[in-house]
Amino acid sequence: MGVERRHALSSAVLGRDTAPRPLPETGTGPLTGITGEIRDVSPHLLIVETPEGGEERLVIAPWAVAWRGRAVAPADLPVGSRVVIRARQSGRVAERIWADITRVTGVIRSVGTDGKDVTVELDCGPHRGTRTVVVPYAASGRIRVRHPQFDPGFLFDAIGTRTGGTSRAWLPATSQPPYRAPAVPRPPAGYGGVQSRVSGPATWSDAFDDGEAGAAYPKLERADADCEDTGVSCTGLPYLALGSMLYVGNVCEGRSAVLPIVACGCVAGRFCDRCVECGTSPRGRVAELSPVSFVELGGDLTTGCFNARVGLG
Repeated sequence: MGVERRHALSSAVLGRDTAPRPLPETGTGPLTGITGEIRDVSPHLLIVETPEGGEERLVIAPWAVAWRGRAVAPADLPVGSRVVIRARQSGRVAERIWADITRVTGVIRSVGTDGKDVTVELDCGPHRGTRTVVVPYAASGRIRVRHPQFDPGFLFDAIGTRTGGTSRAWLPATSQPPYRAPAVPRPPAGYGGVQSRVSGPATWSDAFDDGEAGAAYPKLERADADCEDTGVSCTGLPYLALGSMLYVGNVCEGRSAVLPIVACGCVAGRFCDRCVECGTSPRGRVAELSPVSFVELGGDLTTGCFNARVGLG
């Protein structure tokens, strides 16, 4: 049974709305996530073609910032760039723009060199296949400081740009776990009971469809997810099913939403890391969000995580 069908049936039985829904928040007004391709840009106006073929015309806020491998002025973004935008005032004012951004998360399969650049081939899990990322020489210092083991079997997670079919890693998304991918630490004994809310880092992935709202969850029932790698996590997450509704709260921003679980997050479950954006989170990734859901909850795509609390929605 497909995720959308399962979600619709469970919503009908429980009397729930089938759309992802925001919850009351203490942030400074709602945020809107917009994805698409730049059709025109000036210092004050941004025109974007959405994945559905529509057009969004957004005023660029005076304080707006943009990123395309590095910080750039919004007006300097090239036409044709794929963008994720965080907007306010019902999606009419753009305040953050990420252009051609990508995230490569997986297990290192092989490492090669091309001149001064390093090429890393990753196993991104049974649902996402393999990806190749180039670590440019200019970014290799900051990447290697937080990813000292460029050896097969170790985890890799970086944020970069994807242009012309080539992914380039510019920023480390986390500190590399010291263990090999199969050796995920077990949850502490104190996690034995059922908790209504579990805390840990929420991250994002570009493996979702453009503009899709939802989450990938590390601890799905194996038969339900059709994945032998799921269910691995160093935190005390409960088992859930595809199509379940997941409460996700951004502890730092005071924003929350209930999102559908639309994918298996088996690779995310192998990262027993922390998020240190406001305080220090417990170890273990609790959800992997689509870019739109991540920015609407106040996340910064180049930072890569926020401290979250999750539970059944």
